Amino acid sequence: MLNRRLLLGASAALPFLPPGVAEARAPFRNTTPAAWYRFKVGDFEATVVSDGRLPLGAIQPAFPTSSPDEVSALMRDHFLPPDSATLEQNALVVNTGRHLVLFDTGMGESMGEQSKMFGPTTGKLLQNLRAAGIEPGQIDVVCATHAHCDHVWALVNRRGQRVFPNARVAISEADLRFWTDDGNKRGPEFMKVFIDGAKKNLSAYRDRMIMVRDGQEVVPGVTAFAAPGHTVGHHVYAVRSGNETLVNTGDLAHHQVLLLRKPAWEFAFDTDPKQSAQTRSRMLDRFATDRERILSYHFPWPGIGHVSREGDGYEWMPSPMNLTSVS
Repeated sequence: MLNRRLLLGASAALPFLPPGVAEARAPFRNTTPAAWYRFKVGDFEATVVSDGRLPLGAIQPAFPTSSPDEVSALMRDHFLPPDSATLEQNALVVNTGRHLVLFDTGMGESMGEQSKMFGPTTGKLLQNLRAAGIEPGQIDVVCATHAHCDHVWALVNRRGQRVFPNARVAISEADLRFWTDDGNKRGPEFMKVFIDGAKKNLSAYRDRMIMVRDGQEVVPGVTAFAAPGHTVGHHVYAVRSGNETLVNTGDLAHHQVLLLRKPAWEFAFDTDPKQSAQTRSRMLDRFATDRERILSYHFPWPGIGHVSREGDGYEWMPSPMNLTSVS
């Protein structure tokens, strides 16, 4: 226990600042540092690059069939705001030694003001890529998990020019067809702008598309697996090198609490919410059973970890960053 007299004596000995003497004040730095993180998957070098934070806003509209009280309670129990949610955007880059593969592109600026529909904190991918020492021209494959705005809208710039001039784009034929079809501009209000954005971004790569198929390699070491529901052709990608595997799960689950603890809950941005819930439950069970390391696009930075069973759902177990980094 500290001696009370010692503390009092020490405080009495401290000098007082005379009037008019400036204190060591500094301005607040309202800037975000470059966000990238490098680690290994077997012999492959992997880098997670942030596209910035994506504010989802009010939670309840995103989970329309769930009890508002249960949603709020789950958030509070995990020390999160009960009335709003913010998602990360963790884009993975894998250098296999033969290929430099980017998984999803973030929001970009291709759709002008519409690219800021979730606020000004998105669209940071290119600056963070460069901060990590990666130039867009070095990317030779872009693997899209699906064709939503926060995953493919940085394929082109505002003028419709390719951002990744040397890249082929891997995506499912089902998603390519669905999200470039004007006939699907129905239902939720966001469908029109999502389709317009997908058409603009994907059409620029029409002559260099790779149609991904369930269980097939895109490039050596990267295999696509169908995970439909969030979109008609949503895929996840397994990155394998040596005895190590990392599964990029895309939008299999958007929130590390709500959709892990309650994998059967429906999410408003799913094309087929019921199919999405079934796919999510099936794949989370596999990841927990096989103890596979995953990277989730929207989980807390940098999105790397494992899922373990917890009651009727799952718990997110983030990997310690110092255990996955490059030495």
